[in-house]
Amino acid sequence: MNANQHIHNSASCLVTTRRSTGAWPFVLGCVLLGTIGIFVKNAHADPLTVTWFRCAFGLIVLTGWVTLRGQTRLLRLTRTTGPWVLAAGSLMVLSWGLFFSAIERMSVGVAIVLFHFQPMWVLVLGALFLKESIGRRRIGAVSVAMVGLVLATGIVEHPSGGDVPQGYWLGVMYCLVGAFCMACVTIIARHLRELPAGILAWWQCAIGTLTVWIWPMQHGWPGLGVSWLWLAGLGIIHTGLAYTLIYIGMARLNTGRIALFQFVYPAVGVFIDWIYFGQRLSGLQLTGIALMAAAIWFAERACAMARTPPPGVEPNEVSGT
Repeated sequence: MNANQHIHNSASCLVTTRRSTGAWPFVLGCVLLGTIGIFVKNAHADPLTVTWFRCAFGLIVLTGWVTLRGQTRLLRLTRTTGPWVLAAGSLMVLSWGLFFSAIERMSVGVAIVLFHFQPMWVLVLGALFLKESIGRRRIGAVSVAMVGLVLATGIVEHPSGGDVPQGYWLGVMYCLVGAFCMACVTIIARHLRELPAGILAWWQCAIGTLTVWIWPMQHGWPGLGVSWLWLAGLGIIHTGLAYTLIYIGMARLNTGRIALFQFVYPAVGVFIDWIYFGQRLSGLQLTGIALMAAAIWFAERACAMARTPPPGVEPNEVSGT
């Protein structure tokens, strides 16, 4: 074996190792996010209060993470990045508020699934604002995902809405608008490619902490006790810890594997709905979830294939941290 072959084999082993070590943090982060409904339901607080606690405690953890990585200097905003970072942070806080409002009106599992329509919004927004070509295959994927979305909401089985909880369809609307907000954040993050994802998340939590505190100040804080522990868990576990794990994984995984592993989150959410809350989805809803998952995976795979470098050129495994 000559030196070039040895170097090539060593590089291949390194990429494989990065992939395997990146999968576990990413999957674990998604599993943690899938349990978010337990904390929200047991906190017994209104959606905006829950949002503030998630931002405040998440800010504490992410500040520690940024400090340990020596990235505090990157928190400084410039004239170029400042407006985009503030816009992304505001949109993410809005999406969190909409999500917590939605799960007051519907199953946590269904809310999580509907929020995972976000990749389809990204395709549409990418075509409109980034001038990215969608192509026939991805148009087909969007169409299939739309069919899956309709089935997942349960509207086919309850066309009149008489058998669903009050406010259910308002919750569906909150999910779709929230997913749209998250897609806008993704588009902005693509624009800010050189900014580590952890920095963007820090600003999201900072903006939420500084703006949403007005709500609990005016409407009252939860009573000290168990409720605060559940709310603290949302910030520490489901924001600080989960996001940190996901960012570690994203840095070591390619786009195709990220698209596949992200469905651990809704799968755990549906499982928690069944085991913890005793809520089961119908066969048509599960079919809709499967269609959405397949369509989004297919669309992401098509994107990854389009970005595959020519033979002899090693792909970049870093997916933006």
